[in-house]
Amino acid sequence: MSEQLEIEYKNILTEKEFKLLIDYFQLQQSDFFLQENDYFDTVHFSLKNANSALRVRKKSNQYTLTLKQPHDVGLLETNEEISKEQYQELKQNIRFPVGEIANKLQFLNIDVHDIVYFGTLQTWRAELPYLDGLLVFDHSFYLNKNDFELEYEVEDANIGRKQFLDLLNQFHIPIRKTDNKIVRFYNEKRNISNKI
Repeated sequence: MSEQLEIEYKNILTEKEFKLLIDYFQLQQSDFFLQENDYFDTVHFSLKNANSALRVRKKSNQYTLTLKQPHDVGLLETNEEISKEQYQELKQNIRFPVGEIANKLQFLNIDVHDIVYFGTLQTWRAELPYLDGLLVFDHSFYLNKNDFELEYEVEDANIGRKQFLDLLNQFHIPIRKTDNKIVRFYNEKRNISNKI
């Protein structure tokens, strides 16, 4: 189990802006890797209502269960490595992995037996060091949608914010309100449900 404070800035991009930045930073197709996020909540959105999120990230045959919770600055991430069998049991609503995340959910008054699988978001991602942080290029696919996003992960919120805004300004990219991936996923899921 590990905990870390996540401070990141993000901005949705158009496909043209995404390609412009990829060309500028000389990223190749081979620099991108696929990661999959499976999202979980209760049918009553108990985690979302607590401004939290629960996911399993699959990358290189490794499975990481992550609980994201609000923090004074950024988000507090609690991560636990789980086995493929534990992942499958969680996804099929058979058993929730025992550990610190289960304890934290109990503290939030969320019964782990009520946790259900909501769906998967796939992201082609490239990362590179940039100034005092890590620049992340994401092309995500979920439900009937895909989008492009630039993230900047930093340790110092003030310095990171300035560097990120300077980069957007350099390329004349407008600042756009950008929800995190799970919110975008849920919004699209809700849109699809309303059309049925």
